[in-house]
Amino acid sequence: MSENPSALSSNSDNETPAGKGTAAVSPFEVRTPTGTDDPLSSAEIEQYRQEINRLDNLIIDAIRRRTAISKAVGKTRLGSGGTRLVHGREVQIINSFRDELGPEGPAIASALLRMGRGRLG
Repeated sequence: MSENPSALSSNSDNETPAGKGTAAVSPFEVRTPTGTDDPLSSAEIEQYRQEINRLDNLIIDAIRRRTAISKAVGKTRLGSGGTRLVHGREVQIINSFRDELGPEGPAIASALLRMGRGRLG
């Protein structure tokens, strides 16, 4: 990570910022403007938007895969007489998302859990 607090760069060893898993290395350093006297150029904005689109596609693909895997586990669990969900596991996932992503993390985790097992009730 860059020593400049106003600049964020990709992790050179292909790890996510939290150091878990792997992620594609971003092809450029992300510059965070320091204020109105240091705006992003039109070219930078376009480059950032393209990168956001690329990342969105990766996220969508990962969500689809996660959902399919979760549904397979759930069907196996139900087929062997188990419960539809494992409460402790879901709490662990929600807490992990809170720890890694902050206050919005639990909402994201909850959406992913619903996609994998359906709504409760």
